[in-house]
Amino acid sequence: MWQGFPLRPEQASTIARGIDHLYYFLTAVDLFFTALIFLTIFYFAIKYRRAKEAKATQIGANLPLEVVWTVIPLGICAFTFLWGASLFIRYSRPPEAATEIFVVGKQWMWKLQHPEGPMEINELHVPVGRPIKLTMTSEDVIHGFYVPDFRIQKDVIPGRYTSIWFQATKTGQHHFFCNQYCGTNHAAMGGYVIVMTPDDYEQWISGGIRGESMVSAGARLYDQLGCITCHGTGKGPPFVNLFGSKVKLTDGTTVIADEDYIRESILYPSEQIVEGYTALMPTFKGQVTEEQLLQLIAYIKSLSSEGGKQPSKPATYPPSLEGAKEAGGTGKVIK
Repeated sequence: MWQGFPLRPEQASTIARGIDHLYYFLTAVDLFFTALIFLTIFYFAIKYRRAKEAKATQIGANLPLEVVWTVIPLGICAFTFLWGASLFIRYSRPPEAATEIFVVGKQWMWKLQHPEGPMEINELHVPVGRPIKLTMTSEDVIHGFYVPDFRIQKDVIPGRYTSIWFQATKTGQHHFFCNQYCGTNHAAMGGYVIVMTPDDYEQWISGGIRGESMVSAGARLYDQLGCITCHGTGKGPPFVNLFGSKVKLTDGTTVIADEDYIRESILYPSEQIVEGYTALMPTFKGQVTEEQLLQLIAYIKSLSSEGGKQPSKPATYPPSLEGAKEAGGTGKVIK
């Protein structure tokens, strides 16, 4: 019936239906009270229109009426809050089995990298029915990653990591774009999530020339930057089982070793010194890119997986096959 005249974007993720139902409820409540208020105004305007002899009468308090117009709006607000909060809690944390994909926004393009190595520009290939977690940051200004068909949106902020997750339910192309004004070519900063069947996705992810996986690239950077001279010898805190753990600092406070903590420790190593260690580490601010930071974080995460083992000497890795050229405005994949 509504083909060719869409009232809303396509529902293409597990959260889309719940978001739409909440939106429909809020719209219905707004329309109901709007109609009630205007009809009441028209009714009283006609009933109490100016007569030849206007007589004012004192109206006393009406406790039952006051209770009704207090309790009913309060109940509606509480019900709406609980409904929205349940959706937020349900989708605030990705499932443990979610596939993590890294996103870097910059004026005016999106760079996305799969853990297996393939890098895409303004395109994201994902399998249908699999939860996907996006870990995002920006190289310059605030951007917003928005996929209308999935009903997901998250600000992408320079200097920190934000994350969002989704599980696509329909194959096909789904438009995404920046919904935070970010400069001259803001309107052109977009692309497509290409949802594929699991078999087609496996063929896509394994086809063509593959670059280094993010873990392999992070391990290579770990050696190149000389991290092993301290973190592999006891001069610096070890990385094995670091990610997600509680870290006690010299000032007595405790922090969680998440993506932001690792990022700050690389760029500003003197800000949070681990208890039992001294400030020996130099800053790498300006020496590593956002992509390289994400690769180092992926490597440190891998050392927290079951069986992770930190090397005690430099390893030999094959030459990088990245060759990624930044080409804004066109969808491109580099494998």
